[in-house]
Amino acid sequence: TQGFALADNVYRTMISEINNHFILISGESGAGKTEASKKILQFYAVSCVRTEVLDIVRDRLLLSNPVLEAFGNAKTLKNDNSSRFGKYMDIQFDHQGAAVGGHILSYLLEKSRVVHQNHGERNFHIFYQLVEGGEDELLHRLGLERNSENYMYLVEGECVQVGSINDQSDWKTVRKALTVIDFSERDIEHLFAVIASVLHLGNIHFEASRGYATLNSSEEIHWLSKLLGISANLLQEALTHRKIEAKGEEVCLPLSHTVHGLKKELLSDTNKYFQNVLLQDSSRKTVIGLLDIYGFEVFDVNSFEQFCINYCNEKLQQLFIQLTIKSEQEEYEMEGIEWQPVPFFNNKIICDLVEEKHRGIISVLDEECLRPGEPTDLTFLEKLEEKLAGHPHFVTAIRYCHRCVNLFNNRNFSYLGFVDKNNDLLYRNIKDVMRQSKNPIIQQCFPSSEPDSKKRPETVATQFKNNLFSLTQILMSKEPWYVRCLKPNNDKRPGHFDDVLVRHQVKYLALMEHLRVRRAGFAYRRRYEVFLKRYKPLCPDTWPNWKGTAAEGVELLVKHLGYRPSEYKMGRSKIFIRHPRTLFATEDAFDICRHELATRIQAKYKGYRTKGDYLKQKEAATKIEACWRGLQARKERERRAWAVKVIKKFIKGFMNRNQPVSMDNSEYLAFVRQSYLTRLRENLPTSVLDRTSWLTPPPIMQEASVILQKVYTRHLVRKYVRGITAQRKAQVPLQTVCLNCHLFVPLTQYSVPVIKYDRNGFRPRFRQLVLTQKAAYLVEEAKIKQRVEYSSLKGVSVSNLSDNFLIFHVTCEDIKQKGDLVLQCSYLFEALTKLCLVMKNHKFIKVVDGSVRFDIQPGREGVIDFKSSSESMVYRAKNGHLIVVSHGKYVKKGTLLLFLGIT
Repeated sequence: TQGFALADNVYRTMISEINNHFILISGESGAGKTEASKKILQFYAVSCVRTEVLDIVRDRLLLSNPVLEAFGNAKTLKNDNSSRFGKYMDIQFDHQGAAVGGHILSYLLEKSRVVHQNHGERNFHIFYQLVEGGEDELLHRLGLERNSENYMYLVEGECVQVGSINDQSDWKTVRKALTVIDFSERDIEHLFAVIASVLHLGNIHFEASRGYATLNSSEEIHWLSKLLGISANLLQEALTHRKIEAKGEEVCLPLSHTVHGLKKELLSDTNKYFQNVLLQDSSRKTVIGLLDIYGFEVFDVNSFEQFCINYCNEKLQQLFIQLTIKSEQEEYEMEGIEWQPVPFFNNKIICDLVEEKHRGIISVLDEECLRPGEPTDLTFLEKLEEKLAGHPHFVTAIRYCHRCVNLFNNRNFSYLGFVDKNNDLLYRNIKDVMRQSKNPIIQQCFPSSEPDSKKRPETVATQFKNNLFSLTQILMSKEPWYVRCLKPNNDKRPGHFDDVLVRHQVKYLALMEHLRVRRAGFAYRRRYEVFLKRYKPLCPDTWPNWKGTAAEGVELLVKHLGYRPSEYKMGRSKIFIRHPRTLFATEDAFDICRHELATRIQAKYKGYRTKGDYLKQKEAATKIEACWRGLQARKERERRAWAVKVIKKFIKGFMNRNQPVSMDNSEYLAFVRQSYLTRLRENLPTSVLDRTSWLTPPPIMQEASVILQKVYTRHLVRKYVRGITAQRKAQVPLQTVCLNCHLFVPLTQYSVPVIKYDRNGFRPRFRQLVLTQKAAYLVEEAKIKQRVEYSSLKGVSVSNLSDNFLIFHVTCEDIKQKGDLVLQCSYLFEALTKLCLVMKNHKFIKVVDGSVRFDIQPGREGVIDFKSSSESMVYRAKNGHLIVVSHGKYVKKGTLLLFLGIT
């Protein structure tokens, strides 16, 4: 829970302050540092924003751990999963706080474990996982057997099987993780070929021959050649001989010892191969660094490895002291803050003892390893005693007894093996052979572009010191956060706290001193410029711009916020806030203010954008209006110019109207003719015989008017005659029709064929309509069907369409009288004219629009609906109405009356 809370605080601080941070996890071996780093990684993987790309980053963050643990962790006497290297991971975040990439750096790998393990310890996990969990086909290709007991590098600690470790299950996890972190099957094959080659190297037997080493392991050489992609002869020569330059010439000398350096280098470089398993984003991002490294180790026999590991932890402890206890107290004094110093042990003297130039233990060890002659561990010890005899934190057995080499207890280091382990050389000719490898991983670990330096390689201790220095430089560039892991007991028992052990860790980790400084000091401090820049929106006097000094602005700001004197102190360049609650309250106020400012900025910006859009629209509208007005003005000018020209011509033509046709009056005279003809068309005489209503023509049209009048009269007479002639030709001879009707033949005035529609069902019947002086007869083949007295005729209805229908409306005095007649006549105008002349009355004719009602019989009415369409038809509708559809033009009442000669 505390780890999650700290990870959350780091994340929020990084987002708000936009700077880089790192989390240093420290403690004894077995205190839970690796597990703490896993929990922090899980927190960032789960709590960050989720996208497809970020899910890949999350999976790689989580699954990079099993791979790195397999290649860098091992069982020790105090921890079954002890980190034997330093793992520094940078997690990259974008401006929204999403994890977008990362980078892993491996430091200070305990390479000596590859070739040597103490009793009760194991080699790195990956060797056992490959041998015990690898697929049969894979082991066959690598030349391995499923038995860890068969490999010298796996049995030296006599601890092949461990109850808390399941190598088969861990192998499956590692194989899956390698796939997730984007290793192809080919890359995985090459990777395990390197691991298998280390095991084969461990099984090579060297035999002494006249003081030099010879090989007696042809099978192992064969597998090494196959796995590394190097000629067997080249390998054998590289493992047993060394090339040196003597007076400008290369001389090949036989080796007298084994080449453990190659075995260590293969695993070390393979470990570095995993530095890019995360998706690294090269653009500038804020990062959170996470350092998980081995802790303090104190064994019954502490050798060179424990010396390097504990030196690393002393260096990190010095960094902790420098960044917290020491720097904080020095800062109070430098800023002029009243302060009671808290005493603490500064381990810088211990670090100087180890790393000081020319006098430190590492310098003495390197000097002894590089001097001519045969350096031994005892000569190294004597050299230390010579140079560091007066140091208060250094003591050797020589000071008491030259022969008491076994005097040391578990609080000291055994000097045996220091010189040999520090002299971990990889000769140049071996590197040259490795560069010829066809294995891509070996090619990357031994690049051909690497400069071939003839300088003696750095010793192990010097490499260790330089790597540690580069690590501290990275950490010093970021804001520090700490996770201090305490080991509860040495027996790996859950729920049990060893008070003595815990107090001891609290003491040497300087946690009490740190707590005293924190309790007596101030929880928060910032430079005036930074503090003012962040919180100046909270005070109207400092927002938006403060003209005075930063210290004056901060003083004004804290007074406005209501800080009490006991809650803060003003230093020379910084403000110090004592209690976190004061800062939290300020942050809460800042969050509220920030939202208000954001709202105001948004409003201003939206107003600015809206105003800009409005001005653009206004400018566009003004341009459009100007263009439109210009266009209209040009058109108006042209229209007026045309009007002036026309008026001038009209006046000139009017003035010369009585002159012969010329250019001056031609258009005017044409206008006069057109105007007269237009008026004449709309005011033609209403009767053929009416000659008085003809329009008076202008002088120019006098002759034309007379001709038009004659032509028009002749045209009407000719048209009327053509109609009468056609009718006469189509009519049934009157004598035939009225063969048996001798009584009214002499009185017949007019006869015409018609279609009569029954009153019931509207069935069509062909009939002849005969008009006499007193009545109208409807005749069928000389048989009178119906007689209509003119005195009983109420009126005749016709439609305003060209359907030729007429309805005789008859007065029905008794029930025996038939109803109205519904007729259709092709010579409608002629028949109506004759009817009007016979009856000497035209007012009984009615032109209807739409529909007309008629009497089917006394007391019963029918309806005829007149419609216009593209197709003529007559039918009975479902509602009982007679529907008459015509396609002709409308017949105006004026046209009918004109034809009848009625004014």
